[in-house]
Amino acid sequence: MSRIKAWLSRTALGVGAVGVLAVGFAVVDGWEAFGRRATGERRARMERSPQWKDGQFVNPQSIINDAWGSVGMLFERAFESTPTAPVPTAPVDPRRFDTPPATGLRVTWLGHSTNLVEIDGQRVLTDPFWGERTSPLTWVGPKRWYAPLLALEDMPRVDAVVISHDHYDHLDHTTLVAMKDWDTRFVVPLGVGAHLASWGIPEARIVELDWWEHTRVGDLEITLTPARHASGRYLLDNNATLWGGFALRGPTHRAFYSGDTGLFPALRDIGERLGPFDVTLLEVGQYGKPWPDWHMGPEQAVAAHRMLRGRVLVPVHWGLVNLAPHTWTEPIERALVAARTAEVRITQARPGESLEPEAPPAPTRWWPDLPRQTAAENPIVSSQME
Repeated sequence: MSRIKAWLSRTALGVGAVGVLAVGFAVVDGWEAFGRRATGERRARMERSPQWKDGQFVNPQSIINDAWGSVGMLFERAFESTPTAPVPTAPVDPRRFDTPPATGLRVTWLGHSTNLVEIDGQRVLTDPFWGERTSPLTWVGPKRWYAPLLALEDMPRVDAVVISHDHYDHLDHTTLVAMKDWDTRFVVPLGVGAHLASWGIPEARIVELDWWEHTRVGDLEITLTPARHASGRYLLDNNATLWGGFALRGPTHRAFYSGDTGLFPALRDIGERLGPFDVTLLEVGQYGKPWPDWHMGPEQAVAAHRMLRGRVLVPVHWGLVNLAPHTWTEPIERALVAARTAEVRITQARPGESLEPEAPPAPTRWWPDLPRQTAAENPIVSSQME
């Protein structure tokens, strides 16, 4: 018996040592990607925000999260939650952008939440993600399904880069480091600028906004709008930075990008104060029943589009990485059904294609027809909407 106890003790020590080494390796590997916490005047400004309470940012409506349900979903991956064949993409010729959009507004979807929005003579890039994984680590984490469709060095000049929050699929360390010498404006929510500055982006190019605050780039007004979500890049910095969406308002056109959000009542306020919008870029994917307030899902994206007084809906936040246990094509299928039922104009280009919302093409099925759950089978319903 004593030998067995000794063996168990040695085994436990060995497992513990391996665990400590693994954690240490992960911290070293991801240290730079974690970013930095805000200090000094940046921190003081955050603490003056109406959104700051008890040492962190908060939502007007609290977020409900079923922790046990979330754990259970880790073991419920849907059939083809990741593509088993190459995703059809469109080649992007950089010379395309030499010719301005005929209507003055053009959107090029580069996958997930990365879009190049050309609006009234200005170019805005949303949540740029050129990295290999949505992770601080180089060897583990959700991996992108196809290579970037346009090399960063081939990008046309961008007037503003807007970043909605600091989760890894929206704020990618390797991408921002590659952009640090760009002659552009980086517009971010409160606190996120600390990450960018630590990665070498000059403070003079960083603009941090609270909800409803705005900045101007040429004739374009960029307003950070409320969202119902969260932030954090490691376990000890939950909600240490703000999150939001963006309203882009030019002399002739208006566009809205949601970032990540659950459905919440203030979307109607955004529509009334800053809309109507010629196009809304709304997240439709990476949803789950245990976290209905984190991501609104397809049907509620259509509802949000109407609350925002949008004219044409372009679904985003799908089609590049697997962050939830639904079939990879389910978000767009359900969004099309919901839009048809609500008589909402919706369009969906292939990754890499451009579209002009004033003359939107009808959605063409470029994705495979896969088994999926319907809204009735797996409803995503945000709380506290009354």
